Amino acid sequence: MESGRRSLAKILVCRLWTTISKALFAEFLATGLYVFFGVGSALRWPLALPSMLQIAITFNLATAVIVQITWKASGAHVNPAVTLAFLVGSQISLPRAVAYVAAQLAGATAGAALLYGVTPGDIRETFGVNVVRSSVSTGQAVAVELVLTLQLVLCVFASTDSRQTTGSPAATIGASVAVGHLIGIYFTGCSMNPARSFGSAVIVGKFAVHWIFWVGPLTGAVLASLIYNFILFPDTKTLAQRLAILTGTAEVEEVEGVEPQKKDSQSSSEDTEVENVCQVA
Repeated sequence: MESGRRSLAKILVCRLWTTISKALFAEFLATGLYVFFGVGSALRWPLALPSMLQIAITFNLATAVIVQITWKASGAHVNPAVTLAFLVGSQISLPRAVAYVAAQLAGATAGAALLYGVTPGDIRETFGVNVVRSSVSTGQAVAVELVLTLQLVLCVFASTDSRQTTGSPAATIGASVAVGHLIGIYFTGCSMNPARSFGSAVIVGKFAVHWIFWVGPLTGAVLASLIYNFILFPDTKTLAQRLAILTGTAEVEEVEGVEPQKKDSQSSSEDTEVENVCQVA
């Protein structure tokens, strides 16, 4: 009996590690690709200066592609603001959220470093670092980033909520990113994503007003999460259930009322336990 429990524990640890590591790698890869293609579209080539429409379309398509690739592996957050929104909405645990943000920042830095390495020196210039237009105040910049991120996060929730849709969220989230860029480029270069701003800033060492691209998006994400999860489409989670999800001791599916099927044999019961542990939010 004791050896059986030890064997089950090893299986649990192995599968849990496999699940988490796959999700973290997906966030790292997706954020790296997002920064590489998105920032790459904003580089100022002398004979072909990028237009606002070109940048918006590139970010749109890059978002759609990476969401389609990774959303079933990790949820395709690709953005610390989105991860914070899911944390506030009790859809992810605090430990996993912290790990996601770390993977996103690492991926953004890697993507920016790769782009910097393959870009000619005379083209790098500011290297896509988000800056505030001279006629725009810091307060206005924060407000713009807040609104842009708010609409993005609302779109992410609506596109991935099983109660609302069963299709792929790639197209709608990509469109949301494009809408943000069509407006935000004039004000702040449009971040909506602290990791996107962080990657470029780290590589070239320019952190002037960098705080704006954290405060604005994160505040907008929290407001969007509160609006969607507590006003527009409130769920039935109790405070105790939310705390359990926050600490990672309960899976979202069980809290929402989806019960695992009953198994007759002991081996089937153990398999169910493995799956439950591996899917802890």
